[in-house]
Amino acid sequence: MYSILALVLGFTFSNSEAQVPANASPAPTNINQNGCPCIFQDNRVLFTVNAPEATKVQLDLGKLYDMQKNDTGVWTVTTDPQVPGFHYYSLVIDGFKFADPASESFYGTGRMASAIDVPEEGIDFYDIKDVPHGDMRSRVYFSKTTGTWRNINLYTPPGYDENPNKTYPVLYIQHGGGEDERGWAVQGKTNLILDNLIAEGKAVPMIVAIPNGNATKPGVNARGYNDEAMAVFKEELFENIIPFVEKNYRVKPDAEHRALSGLSMGGGQSFFTGLRNTDMFNYVGVFSTGLFGGIREQASFDAESVIPGILTNPQKFNNSLKVFYISVGEQDNRIEATKKLIETFKNKGLNVEFASFPGDHEWQVWRKSLHDFAQKLFK
Repeated sequence: MYSILALVLGFTFSNSEAQVPANASPAPTNINQNGCPCIFQDNRVLFTVNAPEATKVQLDLGKLYDMQKNDTGVWTVTTDPQVPGFHYYSLVIDGFKFADPASESFYGTGRMASAIDVPEEGIDFYDIKDVPHGDMRSRVYFSKTTGTWRNINLYTPPGYDENPNKTYPVLYIQHGGGEDERGWAVQGKTNLILDNLIAEGKAVPMIVAIPNGNATKPGVNARGYNDEAMAVFKEELFENIIPFVEKNYRVKPDAEHRALSGLSMGGGQSFFTGLRNTDMFNYVGVFSTGLFGGIREQASFDAESVIPGILTNPQKFNNSLKVFYISVGEQDNRIEATKKLIETFKNKGLNVEFASFPGDHEWQVWRKSLHDFAQKLFK
């Protein structure tokens, strides 16, 4: 419960076991469901931490909140109303950042960090329900590209093991920057989204492959939205990931039954790799990518130079893609650049489906994107 760094610095801290106020509920991401963080009906959140030796404690949740100490050494703060969705945060104790011992930690900011999941009223598509459930399976494979053993998570739909002669289509889904194969499997709630959609008859039973898209190769600048980085990703996907999935799982190994999608960095990977290889993927989904602009690193974007023919010969893509899908959060800095490109695509005659959802660059938007995209696949 205590941090080694905190002990070195001369103080200890722990979950305060604070009583939940009558008009609040424990966050679903809490380790102890009898304590705080606690979410009020207006989405304000009460945080508490027991740190009697500390001289200053703050909460870093998008902005810094100063916490107040009582006479027993418990620090508390109530935040502004939070947007529904998944929010990473840290405790800042005497200038040092720590994970909150009261909350689960998740890998998603280039490190393990605490997070709070604020429920959205009326949204239950990623809740656990009384429906048949598939499996989330963790496997390892050897990558000839990176020269290392790598992890991959795979969702298999309900009935996979009970129907040994049945084959399935596959969705390959990519995480964003600072994330890995845990993102869609944990924060993204892929298994629950697919379980519920399949039970409702809104999605075809499918396998979802969730690999680590952070592939590096000696001597190659495999970072950012450039041809070198995308070539390494393509090699990892085509020569390692897809062969592993098709050797070990009962899949339909053709473009008609293969989809590629991703969020943020993974959306850029899906755009490059999916549209440059429509002979491999008939379905391409791009969620919240900064490839089109809206971020400091991407000042300009020329779709035709990246994907030759996409503006000058759109019918080629219309004939080979069954679904080309782009989504983004309505409060995301990327939205205006994305909308501008969507308008260009449509004016040139390219078939593209666009969706936007309330939220910034975060998991609630991506969960909704997967929920929407999955319903369009393999029909």
